[in-house]
Amino acid sequence: MAYEYEHVKPADIEATSMKIIGEELAEKGIVLSEEESPVIKRVIHTTADFDYAENLYISEGAVAAAREALLQGARIVTDTNMALSGVSKPALGKVGGSAVCYMADPDVAAAAKENGTTRAVASMEHAVTEMIGMLPAGKVVHLPLVFAVGNAPTALIKLSEMMRAGLRPALIIGVPVGFVNVVESKEEVIEVCKEFDVPAIVARGRKGGSNVAAAICNALLYAATDHLDPASRKWL
Repeated sequence: MAYEYEHVKPADIEATSMKIIGEELAEKGIVLSEEESPVIKRVIHTTADFDYAENLYISEGAVAAAREALLQGARIVTDTNMALSGVSKPALGKVGGSAVCYMADPDVAAAAKENGTTRAVASMEHAVTEMIGMLPAGKVVHLPLVFAVGNAPTALIKLSEMMRAGLRPALIIGVPVGFVNVVESKEEVIEVCKEFDVPAIVARGRKGGSNVAAAICNALLYAATDHLDPASRKWL
């Protein structure tokens, strides 16, 4: 059987996909808020998984806070190079921001070996120390960092510890995928972010991944730069 395909431009494909997503959400009786809609729809667009319409936790005001932080040049820190590669560099350029992953950094590897931790843990610590040195004991420190964790629950656990010690990042994106410590680390980071009023976007349950982390970052970047409409992204 021969199939007929519509030959359309990438921007048209994305726009049509978003339209289909909106229609299917409506059929399911799911109504998204104006703030959450771009993030949830982009994750569904990336995964073709409508479960994210219900399991993606977005704290109140998180999208607006993230947009403002990104417009001020906040740095995105990922826990995988895959997530890093998926973050739109042209959109980052529009806000004068940057995205980094320290998993392959020799200092991170050495610190992980010395302290008996994972590289993900060491990379989260490195992101902070590179900016301010050691986190000062007993002090609250606000840093323009967006942590996008799509793989390692140990990274989320470490971030929870650092927030209890005074770290206040611009946003925590917690979407690691898997079966060991994944659900628990996500629930813990939600509780800690609530306690210290840190904006958070977390995929509850086992689902997630580096592609989801990158998708959330891009949704926030497109919202911050008024490029939610794919036709407006002339850099593509």
